[in-house]
Amino acid sequence: MAGMSVLSDPALQARIDALQANSVAQEAETNRYFGERARKGDLDWDALDDAANAFMADKMVALEPVKAEFCAMLCRALRAKRVVEIGTSFGVSTLYLADAVRANGGGTVIATEYEPAKAAQARANFAAARVSDLIDLREGDLRETLRVIEGPVDFVLMDIWTEMARPAMELVHPHLRPGAIVVADNTGEFFRHSYRHFFAFVNDPANGLKTMTLPFQGGLELVVKV
Repeated sequence: MAGMSVLSDPALQARIDALQANSVAQEAETNRYFGERARKGDLDWDALDDAANAFMADKMVALEPVKAEFCAMLCRALRAKRVVEIGTSFGVSTLYLADAVRANGGGTVIATEYEPAKAAQARANFAAARVSDLIDLREGDLRETLRVIEGPVDFVLMDIWTEMARPAMELVHPHLRPGAIVVADNTGEFFRHSYRHFFAFVNDPANGLKTMTLPFQGGLELVVKV
């Protein structure tokens, strides 16, 4: 039996389901592309080349529903008012975060996306879901767009290529309030080495963070600012 939706707006679930279905439909093509390149030995997971970036430019790569729901529940538990999403893509997971912030009485989801076409589609999805007023979508290189973050941050979702994980963490870290949570996707065994610079920062005692890897598919990191 299906569980009750975590969303405060039930009408939003159907919209998200349709977007998730589109993302799943792209997965076979994406897996085939990277599988073939990996077999040829010309793929560097630490720094994707121009060909790989061009291939991914129109791919949704939406966060799996169970992970997005988990993040929404964390936001509800934290009573999160200021959320940062690193790697927005078409904005599917952003809809979960915005719904949680709205249920908490309002606030802002600062969303980041490098690809202009993805950012445009995300804006369209936000408008259709009537959550644009809750989202500050910052288009471009996050090393520039996240230089200014107003107010303390309650929650961060990091769903981005591993090479950008540490730069992103360094930018949001000064703004994390005590008890804030950072969730990073795909930190399991396959990508663990690629996350080494991120983990070097997280595991540095001077940064006041505690972390554990949760057993979601691919691994999901739960980092707490203590």
